[in-house]
Amino acid sequence: MSIGLLLITHNRIGAELLDTAETMLGYCPLQAKAMDVRSDCDPDEQRQRAKAMVDELNQGEGVLVMTDMYGSTPSNIACSMIEEGRVAVVAGVSLPMLVKVLNYPQLDLTTLAEKVESGGHCGIRIC
Repeated sequence: MSIGLLLITHNRIGAELLDTAETMLGYCPLQAKAMDVRSDCDPDEQRQRAKAMVDELNQGEGVLVMTDMYGSTPSNIACSMIEEGRVAVVAGVSLPMLVKVLNYPQLDLTTLAEKVESGGHCGIRIC
């Protein structure tokens, strides 16, 4: 068993990030899905869809939900599902954060969420 991963983002951001990370690594070590949220969506319907995806991805060790912009509809949907030990949410998803998740599939949910946050901080550089 392992942690599930769900990306809830505007349009296809999550799907594209997941596809890119899988291409870079050659595989995906976690059960992962991306959920697109369109500007004309019904948030309540999307919340039910997200809950069903979390239930499907949860193999007993929880699900890490990553979302793009804190305070946005995708983030609000994700945050509505937070449940200690079962669903953790990290906003501000980026490719460095996603690659960090996929490189540490053995970590528990809380530690993985912390590792992802550090991946986001370390992935930002003035070049």
